[in-house]
Amino acid sequence: MKMREEENKRSSQSSSVKRFFKKRWVFPAIYIASAAIILTGVLWYQSSSSSSDKYSYNTSDLAGKNNQPAVEVNKALENFKMPVANADQAVVKMGFYDFKASPKDQEAALVFYNNTYQPNTGIDITSKDGKAFDVTASLSGTVTRVDQDSVLGNVIEIEHDKGVVTQYQSVKDMKIKVGDQVNQGQVIATAGQSLYNKDAGTHVHFEIRKDGVAVNPTNYFNKPLAALQEEKSTNTTDDQTKTVPDAKKNLQQDQGSSPTEKSGTSTDGSTPSDNSSDSIDNTNS
Repeated sequence: MKMREEENKRSSQSSSVKRFFKKRWVFPAIYIASAAIILTGVLWYQSSSSSSDKYSYNTSDLAGKNNQPAVEVNKALENFKMPVANADQAVVKMGFYDFKASPKDQEAALVFYNNTYQPNTGIDITSKDGKAFDVTASLSGTVTRVDQDSVLGNVIEIEHDKGVVTQYQSVKDMKIKVGDQVNQGQVIATAGQSLYNKDAGTHVHFEIRKDGVAVNPTNYFNKPLAALQEEKSTNTTDDQTKTVPDAKKNLQQDQGSSPTEKSGTSTDGSTPSDNSSDSIDNTNS
């Protein structure tokens, strides 16, 4: 009896399943549900395989994409500055010899050394109290020259960009060496004295050169490097040969004496010749 009841139940259930699968919408629904499950699994797998935790984004990896030092960015924004730590206490003792300046200004920019008048190819800076002071880099760059020089009072040269260099003479206690990278405002030495320009006392002789030609530093203070790169030097050789003797002549007339009379006798006791007093050297070094 029980066995018949069980068989009836089974046949009834089987008939219900058959009737269910005979319905038209059953198989499409099963296919759609299966496709949805498979698509969900694929998307989940792709998402997990591309997760960022499978890669290591260390700081050094990102920095390696741009290894230029920050100073390179800052250099483009720098303006030429006075090469002193305290500009308020600085005094320009002797200016740059400008071949287009007035005779008076040219005379004031002539250095008398070794019985010759020589145009000043930079500016000579002292402090108001006449004491030594810190000399700083006018612009960031690379140190290309550090020389001991008894006449010029030692020389430091810093290269910047596209043929532009700054030069510092009459310094002591030099704190840098060739190859060093210096930042603008960094202390590089202490102001000293030189045999070349004794009258300046304790000072720093500062020059800016473009392609080897000296330019007037005061024209470029608080101006960017690009301002110098865009301009051409006005101090030509023809101007030098024409203007320097005229300025020297005017200076002699104002003083009422020749360079020979001013300097007295030479070290060997003889009077320097007129040819010696008339010679002009157009460079400081």
